[in-house]
Amino acid sequence: MSEPHARFAMGSAAAAAVKRTATLVPLRKSIGYVARPTSGVAATLETSHPSEPQAHASGAPSENADAPASTTAPAPYDAIPTDSVPTNNISNWKNAQQDPWWVRLTLILVAVTSLVVLVVIPVVNIFYQALSAGLHTYWDNLFNDPDTRHSIWLTLIVAPTAVVANLIFGVAAAWAIARFRFPGRSVLTTLIDLPFAISPVVAGLQLMLLFGLQGYFGPWLREHNIHIIFAVPGLILATMFVTLPFVARELIPVLEAIGPDEELAAVSLGARGWQVLWKITLPNIKWGLLYGILLCNARAMGEFGAVYVVSGHIPGQTQTMPLRVDRLFQGYNTPGSFALASVLMLLALVTLVLKTVLERRTQRELAEAAKLHSPEIES
Repeated sequence: MSEPHARFAMGSAAAAAVKRTATLVPLRKSIGYVARPTSGVAATLETSHPSEPQAHASGAPSENADAPASTTAPAPYDAIPTDSVPTNNISNWKNAQQDPWWVRLTLILVAVTSLVVLVVIPVVNIFYQALSAGLHTYWDNLFNDPDTRHSIWLTLIVAPTAVVANLIFGVAAAWAIARFRFPGRSVLTTLIDLPFAISPVVAGLQLMLLFGLQGYFGPWLREHNIHIIFAVPGLILATMFVTLPFVARELIPVLEAIGPDEELAAVSLGARGWQVLWKITLPNIKWGLLYGILLCNARAMGEFGAVYVVSGHIPGQTQTMPLRVDRLFQGYNTPGSFALASVLMLLALVTLVLKTVLERRTQRELAEAAKLHSPEIES
């Protein structure tokens, strides 16, 4: 191919590349940015003399045909903010990302109405019914009834015991899942979530089938005079089962986010396992750990289904606070049932406040850990 024909072919290819690049400019201008070609013939044409394509087309050689090619690097294809873009395009683009005002208003009204009907009114009604007969009656219903008083103390025994047991299990399980890869790891993760999928009544029934008089371990327990069902150990086991996932599920993402670097560094410096646990791991996961303990305790104090099956409903012996509320309400002692329910509601409100505080602290810790372990991107 002769030199004029070669230059003509280059000019045609450059024109086609510019045409394709120009189609991107209106789109980028609509959101406040303008395109700039990167390399190749489009960039070459952008910096060339306007008369060169015509000269190539006519077949006349250019004056700079024998000049060496420029060694300047082509401009990068990036987005450059411009001040000349019409603001109406930007406003139209922003409006396209929002729903109409009547849709937003309808959704807000539905959400607020549901919250008021399902949450606010029942909570206010509980305290109104509990205090309707006066503070003196409220106090008598809580502390002068021996069965109600015993249900409060029993709940304060069962719930903390279950929380401590799940705390030990949760830390160990989260450590194993987050730090190691072993056969059956996914199975262990699934089994931890099992109490979320099983009804608490079914959990209580399976404890009955295991530890009841006619259960698998029933004869052996009876021979050794060990009482689990219809006793405090059965209440603790039922509560432990339904609250099993909370601590572990809160700690697994925290441990995965902070990574093992600090622990490996401590081990390389001669720290033993317990020293790593107490001085490295626990301080790093303290907010997630407190958050899991808080949720576990709230669930333990309000548990009804599994405890209902294994308790035997014995007043003064195996009735926790939720079971006592049910017994008082079934016995038409409405002020007494609402008084005890108000105590559970106060515990729930305190838990909610602490949960919100700890959740923010946990998110802040995770964000700081993510920034620490992610590479910094130079702008």
